[in-house]
Amino acid sequence: MAGKTLFDKIWDRHVIAELGGGYALMHVSRHLMHDGGAAALERNRLKGYKVRAPELTFATMDHAVSTEPGRTAATRSQFVGRLDSMREECKLAGVPLFDLNQPGQGIIHVIGPELGLSLPGTFLVCGDSHTCTHGGMGAIAFGIGSSEVSHVLATQSLVQRRPQTMRASFDGTLAPGVRAKDLILYLIGQIGTAGGTGYALEYAGSAIRSLPVEGRLTLCNLSIEAGAKIGFVAPDETTYAFLKGRSHAPKGALWDKAVADWRTLPSDPDATFDREVKIDVAKIAPQITWGTSPEHVVAVTERIPDPNRSPARRSTGCSSAPAPTVASATSRRPQRLPRGARWRRASPPGWCRARRPSSARPKRRGSTGSSRTRASSGASQAARCVSPSTAIACRRASAACRPPIATSSAARGRARARTSPARRWRRPRRSPARSPT
Repeated sequence: MAGKTLFDKIWDRHVIAELGGGYALMHVSRHLMHDGGAAALERNRLKGYKVRAPELTFATMDHAVSTEPGRTAATRSQFVGRLDSMREECKLAGVPLFDLNQPGQGIIHVIGPELGLSLPGTFLVCGDSHTCTHGGMGAIAFGIGSSEVSHVLATQSLVQRRPQTMRASFDGTLAPGVRAKDLILYLIGQIGTAGGTGYALEYAGSAIRSLPVEGRLTLCNLSIEAGAKIGFVAPDETTYAFLKGRSHAPKGALWDKAVADWRTLPSDPDATFDREVKIDVAKIAPQITWGTSPEHVVAVTERIPDPNRSPARRSTGCSSAPAPTVASATSRRPQRLPRGARWRRASPPGWCRARRPSSARPKRRGSTGSSRTRASSGASQAARCVSPSTAIACRRASAACRPPIATSSAARGRARARTSPARRWRRPRRSPARSPT
């Protein structure tokens, strides 16, 4: 029998029913909720649904509060009503709430580990995309939407599709100045921001085991930036030492039983993963991001690339590299290509490719000319042109490519009114006055 991964062990423990097609009804063993959860609590209450297991849900004031020392609810007065609603709904539902300026209140993804709420082997959800942070404690943790929050409150369960598994192994000794954020940014730079899509991502290797719990939480927090909504690290002695004595962690004999169970969670030596990535951390220098995406990352020892000359992007679902953009159907001012640069075409999904015009101006609609092609879906032309003059021509052609959107006479009249030049207002003529008879 093949070995099981950490993910498989935790997932299988929480399956209530297999639904077919890769979907399963999962038991939620821990539900964390920030102040945005008041709407879900109120929605369920008005429908007559009670909270299924209030002892497994923990709430805190998080998103709508100020971080200033000594702050009160009035510090951000526009959210006073939201905080009051959260207090009222939690009280009615019996959900534990760490209120403003009370012990335990704080950022939801920080207080979970600090209070011992995030435990190894738990199936944890929260209405926030960075819930994967709690995977640093050895849990399956991920963010859910508002309607899913309502479902978890009412049933303490959730329908989920089983993802594939990926293991990223970081081996070697960390160079001076290299921290957890450098490891995850380097990984994102290698696999791209969609490299983890559809996977539950396990971080392993000697470099990961050397990280403190705070570093592991940082690592897992950025899993979502790699496209993986689930990221985790196997629990070990570092995890147990961090959790021991925490207010909501097991105590006494229960602690011994819990640790004995947690020791069985790490992936078996013969476990297989759907994808494996191996990284030598000795080659990693401190990382910085230079662009608009986490995959735009370089080491501090490297030169920040020119966006117009940057190398091809990694696999992120895009169809080509970020070649220097001259013009598109939506651009206003065409730019000139750098001297000696070659143009590479791109056709993102839903766009149509246009050929290079043989003349400066493409033919009009209905012409037999072949200087442009028309998308079968009627999408506007979006080829990137070779020179500013042809860029202008392509923009004019793209307007002709668009299908007519006005389907009625009234709609056509409104469309003409939007596109026709404004007429100068003139005072209406008065009819000549008539003499009384």
